[in-house]
Amino acid sequence: MYIAVIGAGQCDQETAEVAYEVGRLIALKRAILVCGGLGGVMNAAAQGARETGGLTVGILPSETRTGASKFIDVAIPSGLGEARNALIARAADVVIAIGGGYGTLSEIGLALKMGKPVIGLGTWEISQRGQRDPGIIVAETAQTAIEKAFQLTSGI
Repeated sequence: MYIAVIGAGQCDQETAEVAYEVGRLIALKRAILVCGGLGGVMNAAAQGARETGGLTVGILPSETRTGASKFIDVAIPSGLGEARNALIARAADVVIAIGGGYGTLSEIGLALKMGKPVIGLGTWEISQRGQRDPGIIVAETAQTAIEKAFQLTSGI
């Protein structure tokens, strides 16, 4: 199974710890972690996965591998800038959003448009006409996020 972990390129320590744990749990479940390959949430999740023996894939915005997190095993330079968010969403069987800014919001929207399950840990809530959209499935912990990911995809 391919699990995308999305979130801001810079984050606080608490968010990094959550991302690290999500990455660690992804590796323990023998899933492949896909992310944007840079810093912040992406780096922390990749570190957690890599240090636990997992495989990490980073789809980079630039035309080169320069700047990729040292915890990325497979760095793919897209040359697409922020448009690479569509590739991250497409590559995933399920997406876990941790915190994040507008880039994360764009990935959430793309994943939902593509019919991919999105699990949120302290991330965006979406509403339309004052009604909360149920597209982002809320998880309170890293463990719950991973459990939901596997439930929603039947472990692919």
